[in-house]
Amino acid sequence: MYIGVPRLIPVSVRRLPAVFDATPLGLDRRTKVLINPAGAFLVGGPRRDAGLTGRKNVVDTYGGFARQGGGALSGKDPAHVDRFGAYMARYMARNVVAAGLAQRCEVQLSYGIGEVQPLAVSVQTFGTGQMADAEIERAIERLVDLTPATIVETFDLRALPERHGGEFYRTLAAYGHFGRTDLDAPWEREDLVPALRTAGRAG
Repeated sequence: MYIGVPRLIPVSVRRLPAVFDATPLGLDRRTKVLINPAGAFLVGGPRRDAGLTGRKNVVDTYGGFARQGGGALSGKDPAHVDRFGAYMARYMARNVVAAGLAQRCEVQLSYGIGEVQPLAVSVQTFGTGQMADAEIERAIERLVDLTPATIVETFDLRALPERHGGEFYRTLAAYGHFGRTDLDAPWEREDLVPALRTAGRAG
């Protein structure tokens, strides 16, 4: 019986362009590219994320008036970025307006999975600001700790149901999370106003 040895045929390999070859981002040694930095999701299903999307996003937030992320807030663990990020953005925007720094304010927070600090903080006052949007961004970043653990602790998100007879998050799910006058939602408080006014005068 004869066993032949396959003949190796050289194949020319054409170099494919790198992913960021033509990017206008100007990547350098300081640039971080994060690709699923937390690894595999160990906890899934309803315990982590109920998967409510679509129209529920609008019910949970501002009736479609403000931009928001792709995940609904209701049905999620309170330490989920969709929830605590939206609550903190609301808190900061409300306090900016209450402090008189702007008539309208939208705050955007961008988090990366596994990252302690937000990747970006953006303020948009739609031309109504008494100071530049970038200055307001710097002011709120100086005044507020935006790490996830601190936000959960600041708003005491895990203890809210117990303090409200177990119905706090269910009530939010029924009538929205923001602008509520029937609940003492911590993200609706305006206790950041004095410090923001001081920052506004300093700016």
